Amino acid sequence: MMELLASIGCHFRIPLKTMWLWISLVLVLQYSKTVLSDSNYLIGLGSYDITGPAADVNMMGYANTEQIASGIHFRLRARSFIVAEPQGKRVVFVNLDACMASQLVTIKVLERLKARYGNLYTEQNVAISGIHTHAGPGGYLQYVVYIVTSLGFVHQSFDALVDGIEKSIVQAHENLQPGSIFVNKGELLDAGVNRSPSAYLNNPASERSKYKYNVDKEMTLLKFVDDQWGPVGSFNWFATHGTSMSRTNSLISGDNKGAAARFMEDWFEQNSAKSDELGTDEIPRRVSSIISSIHNNHHELLELASSFQSSPGKPATRISSAARRVRSALRQADKPGFVSAFCQTNCGDVSPNVLGAFCIDTGVPCDFNHSTCGGKNELCYGRGPGYPDEFESTRIIGERQFNKAVDLFNTASEQLKGKIDYRHSYVDFSQLEVTIPKEGGGSEVVKTCPAAMGFAFAAGTTDGPGAFDFKQGDDKGNPFWRLVRNLLKAPDKKQVECHSPKPILLDTGEMKQPYDWAPSILPVQILRIGQLVILSVPGEFTTMSGRRLRDAVKTMLTSSGSGEFGSNTHVVIAGLTNTYSQYITSFEEYQIQRYEGASTLYGPHTLSAYIQEFQKLASALIKGQTVEPGPQPPDLLKKQISFLTPVVMDSTPAGVNFGDVSSDVPANSTFKRGSTVTVVFWSACPRNDLMTEGTFALVEILQGKDTWVPTYDDDDFCLRFKWSRPSKLSPRSQATIEWTIPPSASLGVYRIRHFGAAKRLMGSIQHFTGTSSAFVVA
Repeated sequence: MMELLASIGCHFRIPLKTMWLWISLVLVLQYSKTVLSDSNYLIGLGSYDITGPAADVNMMGYANTEQIASGIHFRLRARSFIVAEPQGKRVVFVNLDACMASQLVTIKVLERLKARYGNLYTEQNVAISGIHTHAGPGGYLQYVVYIVTSLGFVHQSFDALVDGIEKSIVQAHENLQPGSIFVNKGELLDAGVNRSPSAYLNNPASERSKYKYNVDKEMTLLKFVDDQWGPVGSFNWFATHGTSMSRTNSLISGDNKGAAARFMEDWFEQNSAKSDELGTDEIPRRVSSIISSIHNNHHELLELASSFQSSPGKPATRISSAARRVRSALRQADKPGFVSAFCQTNCGDVSPNVLGAFCIDTGVPCDFNHSTCGGKNELCYGRGPGYPDEFESTRIIGERQFNKAVDLFNTASEQLKGKIDYRHSYVDFSQLEVTIPKEGGGSEVVKTCPAAMGFAFAAGTTDGPGAFDFKQGDDKGNPFWRLVRNLLKAPDKKQVECHSPKPILLDTGEMKQPYDWAPSILPVQILRIGQLVILSVPGEFTTMSGRRLRDAVKTMLTSSGSGEFGSNTHVVIAGLTNTYSQYITSFEEYQIQRYEGASTLYGPHTLSAYIQEFQKLASALIKGQTVEPGPQPPDLLKKQISFLTPVVMDSTPAGVNFGDVSSDVPANSTFKRGSTVTVVFWSACPRNDLMTEGTFALVEILQGKDTWVPTYDDDDFCLRFKWSRPSKLSPRSQATIEWTIPPSASLGVYRIRHFGAAKRLMGSIQHFTGTSSAFVVA
């Protein structure tokens, strides 16, 4: 078998490891259909497009005003799972290809679910989590500090998220069928490093000695198996930032976690289709047949391609059928699509730029304590494994997570069994009393503080440095920026002392004009699925703070004496969930005032407050008690302000139609796998139609003499849709579509198509298409 795999892999240039994964999947699928364990839940999964506006909107994450969306690397999705007891409780978990969850988005999704399903899905049992990509459109959060760089609220970003989340949950609900869930864990060593090691080292040595690494390396994966269809999805949690794509990237992207999800979904669907078609004993025969028939006549292909020249752009009806047609062709019509989500956990100090941080002017490592180069933070950047190519770094970190997930998926054997349950409460973190252990014994009561951000916040991180003369590790501040701060809001003595040693740059918790700058009321939530416990946290926990929270909850659960939770209890943190409140460091890390400490909003006892509140939820879960709902967070939708200029109109040069080719492929051209094909079209602003569940770009292959079949669209890692104007206020624009031909692409005749929508001067929308000349891949 190994010799056969090696021969096939060599012929098609497919790595042996990939071939072995294919065969492993076939065996798993066959096994799953014949040896299903007893199902004890109803399971359902769903997925929907949340890409949003691909032009003009500032991206959420780096707070870089110049990082404006201008195209798509690959589309963003909301992926959901529902697990229900047949006659009992249920939980919903939604994973977003977005920077973080939003309180306002959560409020409006829950309103829609209530209108549709009554009290079946509420804030109690629904968790909405973000993967923390820094390459998605912003403007969808409700607090001022998070939408300043996006020129205020962006309704298109917000609506795309609310619609997509609702539809993904509806899909999951309608797919509910008897099934089983398996959990597996394993170490992934090369997908994250600590970007603030000086702060981590301030944690007690006795505590650090309990751990092998200064970041969490463990991935926890759930495998969903439908009684009828076999495996239908997987969700996993692993800590690494969504910052493989840099602060200068302008293409919408799910970054490394979004890429990993695409890789795993495509891997499963492609090979699932093959296994449905073939029995395992037929594979060697069919592979031999494929090899013998693959050789095409190059001259015949060129002659055929030359007969298909670029066609003028033409009006078209809505292009909704351009969506999912590439992927949906791979599965049976009535079979649920495989959904794979790569979720975020305690990633606060974890960077995917695993080569380390270096000075761009000298190439030497940055200063260890402050991440500066000659005193300047702007010159210190982390390097990903594909350096200097950020797309390659994204692919590599995504592929490493994908490979580990496949391994855990194929070997998952521990079945989740037991109750479905949940607890949820809203907590005002602005002045919360917290009981903490006292040195020398006993305890003392301390308080959290109204939200504030420190000077080191403005320094950024090695993933995306800030500007001016800010630096990480600053516990003093400087007079000039204090003067600037005081023009907005000067913190009083009590606030300054509460946050010490953080020097306050922005007193966001006490800034209320034109409306709240930062949240004070936060959701805390526990979801239980048998022996799995998910802690939904509304922020970014650092490695050690996450460890402390997990350990505190697990200790309470397993030492309760109830008998429901044993040593096999799995506790995971779902980061950036239900709303967003920036970072949570340990008390010791807070003293160092790196970026994460300066961004810990509620003062040095923030982590202790979380641990206290989650222990309350865990206690209620064990005892079967209810918890107080707490104060409701505000709904600020009606107060939102937007300064984003709408699309006025689109135009083309005289004699040119929308969709016309501006720069075509060379006549009679031939490309090899691995090369890039580029076509430029006259286009219009992508905000006119987001092409939700559709596509702006499509690659088609010719079958027979005149049938074009879709093969890649703008949801594929290999195809990039880039949009540009000659100047900011110009009504003219162009779309550049770049297809890097994958090693797995079939040989044959191809063409590239563009879909768009133009806005007329009077406001009506005209859809159009454009088509390149044909070319050969040989």
